[in-house]
Amino acid sequence: MIAQNIKTTKLDNGITVISEFLPYVKSFSLGFWMDVGSRDEDINNNGISHFLEHMFFKGTEKRSAKRISDEIESLGGYLNAFTSKEHTCFYGRGLTEHFERIFRVLADMIQNSSFREKDILKESAVVVDELYDIEDSPEEIIFDKFESSIFSGNSLALPIIGTEKNLMRFKRDDLFKFISKKYSNRKFYIVASGLVDHDKLISLVEKYIAKSFSGNSKRRLFKLENTGNSQYNFFEKEIQQSHIIIGTSTFGFSDRRRAGLSLLSHILGEGSSSRLFYAVRERNGIGYQINSFLNSFFDTSAFGIYLSSNHNSILRADELINRELEKIRLKKVSEKELKKAKEYIKGSMLMSLENTTNRMVRLAQTMIYYGRVKTVEESIADIETVDENDILRLANSLLDPNSLQKVVISSKNPFS
Repeated sequence: MIAQNIKTTKLDNGITVISEFLPYVKSFSLGFWMDVGSRDEDINNNGISHFLEHMFFKGTEKRSAKRISDEIESLGGYLNAFTSKEHTCFYGRGLTEHFERIFRVLADMIQNSSFREKDILKESAVVVDELYDIEDSPEEIIFDKFESSIFSGNSLALPIIGTEKNLMRFKRDDLFKFISKKYSNRKFYIVASGLVDHDKLISLVEKYIAKSFSGNSKRRLFKLENTGNSQYNFFEKEIQQSHIIIGTSTFGFSDRRRAGLSLLSHILGEGSSSRLFYAVRERNGIGYQINSFLNSFFDTSAFGIYLSSNHNSILRADELINRELEKIRLKKVSEKELKKAKEYIKGSMLMSLENTTNRMVRLAQTMIYYGRVKTVEESIADIETVDENDILRLANSLLDPNSLQKVVISSKNPFS
């Protein structure tokens, strides 16, 4: 990512505009980001951020839902959106010659959606079906159960999709009320990567963004800390396999140690040459899926190890996992192993940036998390500064078996 090709402008109305000029492509990715997600909800409106993501596509005064999709697809373009616990993003891809038309559609959606009651009723049923799909997939729902456990007492514990009860009772006024309270120009980021001109992007914002979002612009900070107490949660479900996550909460994007944490996670369980993959699956033939993960937010992260296997193997797998955690706490990783992890992470990062959408997402997320665009070169430098002692310190602070939480979904309780 060449810094001089990236431009950032904070408009007088509070909206942040970011662009990256890539002269070697003929297309673009354009994202309208609102720094609002399920973390901004409570138990009574949980799911409304994700539901709004759906409803923004259901039509405006000028465009029906069908016209929105037809208008973009007739240009060879693409529209989509996603909701996380901290953000909602609406994005489009297309050829540069169609940049203004796709911008215009996104601007209309974000400002003028009708939220008709009949559409709300239909879409609530669609999202409830999506919720059922997740609940039918233990490999998905277990991550919600895990975060509900480690973030207990905070809105981060709430699932992004919400609850069936909430989804079936959302009304038009609820949607507008949430937008008025939570959406803010200071949380609004318009980001583009590709064959785009920054001045042109600013002119489009000034031309087509007339609405001012004036909700709460303060960053939500919970500053979660590891409680130091282990906890076990079992959920009975009639399934063939047992699913388990062992992990904890830890620091987030705002902490410089996150680069080391990412390396620790990779060494432990990311990739087929990782310690856990080799010890559990390759050497002992247990578990088709075994991996570590790091799901980060601004001020905290969910770190864990996920395994699925047959019921009779879970206790043995748990023993093997604990053995590997003890090893990495007691002995430094070798220089060779750390170098391999660094090269893997750097390679994955650089290869992902061959896609304009991934570049656009990275621009937005670094601006939201760091208050500026953080270059790839800076991220690589952060990785390179981590040494074997850093990994050992992180392992000892994070992987104490007495502070790790355990979540299991199975037809029988393997630890009873």
